[in-house]
Amino acid sequence: MGTAAILIIGDEILTAKFQDENGPWALARLRVLGVAVDRLVILPDTVEAIAEEVARAAARCDVVFTSGGVGPTHDDRTFEGVAAAFGLALEERAELVAAMEGFRMPLTPLTLRMARVPAGAALLREADARYPVVRVRNVYILPGVPALFRQKFEAVAPSFAAPAVAVGRLRADDDEAEVAGAMARAAAQWPGVAIGSYPRYGEPDGRLLVTFEGTDVEAVRAAMDEVAATLRLRSVVRP
Repeated sequence: MGTAAILIIGDEILTAKFQDENGPWALARLRVLGVAVDRLVILPDTVEAIAEEVARAAARCDVVFTSGGVGPTHDDRTFEGVAAAFGLALEERAELVAAMEGFRMPLTPLTLRMARVPAGAALLREADARYPVVRVRNVYILPGVPALFRQKFEAVAPSFAAPAVAVGRLRADDDEAEVAGAMARAAAQWPGVAIGSYPRYGEPDGRLLVTFEGTDVEAVRAAMDEVAATLRLRSVVRP
């Protein structure tokens, strides 16, 4: 299973002017795609903060996604930050200028910042796209507008998708302490299955949720059976 980092860039998120939509959406999609998320970070619009976190995440994870900071305004600094993370210069790419012209965007010193990307960046075009996804090494630089973020994410998803994750859930009336032993046994016997327990006090369908996730469906089911035998079950959702 590959690993990913999601870097949400924007002072508007840190100051609560807007709630981040892209991080939660990407978390859910990456889990379905079989990619484990190592970190989700919200960053300010500064070159230094972006460069530091991009460098750390790119070295630690198989794939990194940035969200936001790619427009024409003074606070759009993502291309600069990614370039600084890898010690690269910025270069104007004719393909991006042509794409901007295709959108009838005025070509001014400010708007042309959108065409100045880290040197050597790959420009990835999906079938219907009029504007490519910019990739620098293992970093995909995506727009912050939620609809565009999702469109661009799905366009590049086939390049990093892994075997899908099977998910199972148990709901029960037990406390965590009562299930801890069975969970430990199942985790030791099926190390490829991630098992978690979450108290859900006051909910009508049981006070405990136990989840099971893994790429081996049979192992997930076997681990579920091991734990389920010890619980006062309310419901079972098998993969």
